[in-house]
Amino acid sequence: MRSRMFSTFRVLQHDNPLGLPRSGTPPSLKSRRGLPQKRKIRDVEKVIAVSSAKGGVGKSTVAVNLALSFARRGIRTGLLDTDIFGPSVPTLLNLSGEPRLDENNCLIPLTNYGLKSMSMGYLLPQTQTDTQTGEVPMDTTPISWRGLMVTKAMHQLLHSVSWGPLDVLVLDLPPGTGDVQLTINQEVIIDGSVIVTTPQDIALRDAVRGFGMFQRMDVPVLGMVRNMAYFACPNCGHQTKIFSHGDGDGSNHSCEDRGVVAECKRLGVDFLGDIPLDARVCEDADRGMPTVVAEESAERSARREAFLGVAEQVARKIGLEWR
Repeated sequence: MRSRMFSTFRVLQHDNPLGLPRSGTPPSLKSRRGLPQKRKIRDVEKVIAVSSAKGGVGKSTVAVNLALSFARRGIRTGLLDTDIFGPSVPTLLNLSGEPRLDENNCLIPLTNYGLKSMSMGYLLPQTQTDTQTGEVPMDTTPISWRGLMVTKAMHQLLHSVSWGPLDVLVLDLPPGTGDVQLTINQEVIIDGSVIVTTPQDIALRDAVRGFGMFQRMDVPVLGMVRNMAYFACPNCGHQTKIFSHGDGDGSNHSCEDRGVVAECKRLGVDFLGDIPLDARVCEDADRGMPTVVAEESAERSARREAFLGVAEQVARKIGLEWR
């Protein structure tokens, strides 16, 4: 009885009962015949992944405005929404309807504002217009899939879309560092990644984990974008930092010493710029006309210029001509 008790005690005290990797490195897959190999997406010259590793930081808004900035400069651009469970691109681009198939049984992207796009949201059953109010209610249909179904769907979206000739394809990655991210990084050659964060430390911590994932997958990190960085008064233009920038502990350190800028220096990646916190950016996204398009005719728009500034840096880093 005593020997059995001590034997059981040793099992319960085992510090790693599931045999999980301690370094955080994704488990390596043994090379087997038929396993998909890392390759380029057909007809696409460059691929950029926009990631945050955390939800709610405005990553999709940044990804859409980044892609539209490319398209507005004459760069042939596509946008792939890889968020299976919470696709945002249909709303952001004001698009709906089921994509048609070409002669090769591949999905034909939907287009708006000169930007081709594909999303899981286009493939879901469409909600019907309310006959009384004339409005389209929000869809309540959940996507409740296990990992294998998600991986299969992601494989189809990566390799069964008829993009036509593209200079660049922007991938809007979902939050986290799980199945979708691993599938993309293991199947597709990515030319660079952009990491979106907000000034708060809680968002930056996840963004740094996202950097670690790309580093282990040998994907170049082009830089970080700090979204919701400040609020600019519409009357006087004074900038107010709504969220902490890492210098709110009463010390003499500036935001250059702590926070997003400091982490970029520590990790050896470029800081690509700030995107202001402005209700109009949110309003533009909700009505399906992102800021780069909505304020195109404005004589001077700090919000639009912020997105264009980030896009120009990214384009030059991957060898795209910025006209």
